[in-house]
Formats: sequence, C-alpha cells, structure tokens
Amino acid sequence: MQADGLPLPSTWRPLRLETLVLLRWLAIGGQTIGVLFVAFGLGFPVPLPACLALIGLSVGVNLVLVGRFGSAYRPTSVFAAGQIAYDLLQLGCLLALTGGLQNPFAILLLAPVSVSATTLPQQATVVLGVLAALIATVLSVFHLPLPWDPSEALVFNRIYVIGIWVSLICGVVFIAAYTMRVAHEARQIGDALAATELALSRREQLSALDGLAAAAAHELGTPLSTIALAAKEMRGEAPAGSDLADDVELIIEQAARCRAILAKLRNLGSDDADPFAEVPLTDLLAEVARPHEGRGKVIAFASEKAAGPPPVFHRSVGLLYGLGNLIENATDFARQTVRIESSWDRSAISVTITDDGPGFAPELIARLGEPYLTSRPRDPQARDAHLPGGLGLGIFIAKTLLERTGGRLAFQNIDPAGHAQVRIVWPRSAIEPGMR
Repeated sequence: MQADGLPLPSTWRPLRLETLVLLRWLAIGGQTIGVLFVAFGLGFPVPLPACLALIGLSVGVNLVLVGRFGSAYRPTSVFAAGQIAYDLLQLGCLLALTGGLQNPFAILLLAPVSVSATTLPQQATVVLGVLAALIATVLSVFHLPLPWDPSEALVFNRIYVIGIWVSLICGVVFIAAYTMRVAHEARQIGDALAATELALSRREQLSALDGLAAAAAHELGTPLSTIALAAKEMRGEAPAGSDLADDVELIIEQAARCRAILAKLRNLGSDDADPFAEVPLTDLLAEVARPHEGRGKVIAFASEKAAGPPPVFHRSVGLLYGLGNLIENATDFARQTVRIESSWDRSAISVTITDDGPGFAPELIARLGEPYLTSRPRDPQARDAHLPGGLGLGIFIAKTLLERTGGRLAFQNIDPAGHAQVRIVWPRSAIEPGMR
C-alpha cells in the first residue's frame, strides 16, 4: 500500500513581471538615496557618475521590460532568474565602486537570493546562490576604497573582511535553504489541496446531474402522459390503414419510449452512489470494495458487533473516495488477501484495512499523509523507471477527506510479517450525533 497521485500543474507558480519590476524600483530608490546622501549629506568622496550610471541602467531595464512585455506578463523561470541575476550583478558593481564588502550595504546581496528561494525552482536558486557567493568573493579582493572622510584614515583588518565574507556565504546558504524549503512545502500543500478539490469535482458534478435528471423526469412526466392519452383517443377515431393512423401509432410508440427514458432518469437519484443516502457501515465497506474484487485478490470482511447494529453513515463523496482509495492501494500491493475489519461500540467506530503485501517503507511511515510522498514504482518500460511513480497524493487526499468526516488515521506495519495496516477511527458522536 503506497500513495499514488493525480496529475498536477508545475509546483512553480510564475511571478508577474510587475512584481520583479516593483522590487527593482524599490532597489533603485534606495540606491539613489544612499549614494546622494553619502555624496552630498556626508560630503564623502563617491564616484558619483559611475554609480548613477549603474542606477540609471536599472531604470532603463525596468522601462524596457514594462514597455516590451507589460506589467501583467508572467515570465518563465529562466527569464525571471535572469532578471534576479542582473540585480545581483548590478548590486555587485555598485558595491565594488563603494568599498566592496567593507560597505555595510553588502548584506543586500542576500535579498535577491531570498526572492529566488521563495518564488523560483530549486535549480535557479542554487545558480543564483553560487553567483552571489562569487560576487562576494570578488568584492573581498577587488573594490574601490570605502567612501569616508579624507582627513581620517580608515583601515580594516584583513581578518575582519574575511569574517564579513564568511558571514555572507553562510547567510546565502541558510536563507536559500530555509526559505526554499518552507516555500516548497507551502506550494505542495496548496497544489495537493487543489488536487483534492479536482478529484471531488467530477463526482459532485455527476451527483448534481443526477438530481437535475430526476427533476426533469418529474416535470416532463405529466405532459408526456397527456400526449399519450390524446394519441390513444385519436387512434380510435382514425380510419384503419390510413396515414393518420400510422402517424398516431408512431406518436404512441415514441411517447412510450420517452416514458421509459424518463423512468431511468428518475431512478438516478436513488442509485447506490447517491451521496445523500444513509447506509450501514458494513454495507458501505462492501460497496466501496466491490469495484476492486475482480483484480485477482481476495477481499475478506470481518466485523465485531460489540454494541448493537452497525452504525449508519452518510454516503458522502469524500467518505466514498477516501475509503475507496485506501482499499485500492491495499489491493495494488497485496500478494493475495486484503482484510477489512470493522468494529464499533457506544463511543467509537473503527475500520482497519490490512494487506499481505510488503508493507510500508519504514522510512516513510512517520510521514505518510504528506503530499508528494510515494514509493510506487514507475512503468518498468520508462527510461526513469528507477524513480518513484505518481505524485504521491493518493494517501494525502484520502487522509484529508476522511479527517473531514471526523476520522483519524494511523499507519503501521504488522510484525513480524511487516504487512501494511491502516486504521481509521471515528468518534460515534461525529457519525451519529444522537450518540453520546
């Protein structure tokens, strides 16, 4: 039993160009204020033309990007990474003109890496992190003097500069790793929840169609019966063998056919898949397991009747999908038998699904229920068959849906055979509010 998945779009969600442009405008404003304040406010010598030329270059880049693509444009990951790489290089050149790592604003080299770690794929962030480290290394050796009072000698110890370099490298690594991990998990949860909604939408739409079909059948039944009655009266008045008699017979025949079709539509609302019906637990488990009985595995049922008749569940879409997914996984990985046990008392209801397969991978048990976690093999004919198959959303979706019904899931391997077992427990009050 392992998680399987559903197809999803890429976990990287592209930024709008407007966001990158806005961040660059903020950087341009801060750089301009800083350079002018040092030059005119403090009166320190600054290579002002070169600094303003670099800042003006960023202004030109922003104007060209907005004019060429528009602020609503969503660039590719490569394009966005190129923009952030430009920001790093522009900042590095500005620092080289104003003291290198001795400039306290060298800490701003961490900002573009943070933006990348939050929004771009992992490969892009690694490349940009390496670029930031290279820029810091070059700045530690090649740079103009730090703008300072000409009458006062300012000398930095080499060890102090090395310490700044080490702190920047550590900051790049830590911020990139931490921010990238947090952002990645947030994207996983968002995509997995979206997949849950997509998985339910089809069945919910079918349920809605069932109700509409039943309503249409009810509304059309009366006028159709009137048409059939009028046609039968016309049949008695039409001359035998005439064209009119043939037409009347055709009307009667087609009316009967329409009534048969409406009868089928009317019965859709009472089908076993009706999400609003109530069903005993034992019948519900048999219904969910039925589609998997013809897969060459034995599905055995057992129940422990400790407190009267089986509890009654609402046949909701989430409950059917969650239980069905767990049973499907069990039949996929079982060697011969899947055992479904149910028990209940006055306080709790439990369902246990056990298969005689190889069990859960020990390193995954503690994390089962997280999205994108799978050890299901890919197609053996595929070139990447050595990698896990699927997106690992099956157990996540099942766990999420069953927890919405009030259940709690536990995963374990049964010693010594190591067979996989899933146990779902509901408080009796969550299923039957009248029970206490």
